[in-house]
Amino acid sequence: MAEIRQLPPGPEVLPDPVPAILRGHARLRGLLGEVTDAAVRAPSALPGWTRGHLLSHVEGVGFALARQARYALKDELVDPYDGGPPARNAAIEAGHGRSAAELRAAVTAALDEAEPAWTAVGARDLERPVRYRNATLSAAAHAWWRELEIHTADAALGYGSAQWSRPFCAHVLDFLAPRVPDGVRLTLAASDGPESAVLGDGRPVTVRGALTDLTAWLAGRAPRGPLDGGGAPLPDLGPWP
Repeated sequence: MAEIRQLPPGPEVLPDPVPAILRGHARLRGLLGEVTDAAVRAPSALPGWTRGHLLSHVEGVGFALARQARYALKDELVDPYDGGPPARNAAIEAGHGRSAAELRAAVTAALDEAEPAWTAVGARDLERPVRYRNATLSAAAHAWWRELEIHTADAALGYGSAQWSRPFCAHVLDFLAPRVPDGVRLTLAASDGPESAVLGDGRPVTVRGALTDLTAWLAGRAPRGPLDGGGAPLPDLGPWP
C-alpha cells in the first residue's frame, strides 16, 4: 500500500464510496444531455477509442459492477460479465457505432440499474465477498467510482482530471502504487497542497506537480499541467493492476 502523507489512502478517506458514486452518476447524466452524433464519432482521450467506444464501455461496466452489488447482498457470487473479457470486448465493438440517442439511452439505463444497486449497499455490506477480483463489495464499489471519474474525464465532455477531488486522487494513488517499476521509490509531491505519496522501494525518484496532474499521470492520462522530475525523465510505469 502507498504511504500517503497528510491525506490517508483512499479507502480510509472514503470508507463508503456510495455518496461519491451517486454524485458521479448525476454528473455523467448531465454531460450526456448535449452529446451529438458527431461527438460520439470523435476521438476520446483513450488512444484508439471514440467516445462511442468509451460510452459503450461505461454502459457495460456499470451493469457488471451493479450486478456484483445485487448478488453480494443475496450472499451469492456471480461473474461480472457473462462470457468474461472476450464478451466485454465484443460488446464494446458491437455497441460503439450506435447513434448519440442510442448511446445516451444505453448509458442512462446502466446508471438507472446501478443507482438502486449501490444505494442498497450499507457500510456493513462493504466487506461482503464478490467474484470481481475475488475481493469484497468495497473493492467493486471503489472500482465503479474509478470507472466513473476516470472515464467521464476521458470522454472530454466538459469534465476533466483537473476537477478530480483530493480524496479521489488519494484513492487512485494508493490503488495504482503497483504501477511503479521495481527498484524505484517514487515520491509524488503535490505542488498545490500538503500531499506526498511514497510508492515502491529502491532508487529515490521525486516527481512534483499538481495533485490531479500526478494522479492523471499515474493513471496513464496526460496531465493538464507540467510535472517536474528534477531534470530526470519520468519513470516508465507498469501495467494497470
